[in-house]
Amino acid sequence: MRWLALTLPLWLAGCATTATQPVAIRIPVPVPCRAPAIEPPRFATANLRPADDLQTKVRALLAERQQRLAYETRLRAALDACR
Repeated sequence: MRWLALTLPLWLAGCATTATQPVAIRIPVPVPCRAPAIEPPRFATANLRPADDLQTKVRALLAERQQRLAYETRLRAALDACR
């Protein structure tokens, strides 16, 4: 205990004599994203039945591919707006 009583004033004196400079630290702050909500489209293959012919199914798949590409483009635009 005596050792602590003798060294504590030295530690405190050492802290008081050091000259410190303020340092600017950049901290990222989260900002809420204000992008509009994007509703998923009703895809063309959602209406297909097992009894539909092959040509109808292929047309629906090709239409769905275009729908998905457009949907992904809107999602990417919303994501880029949040960055």
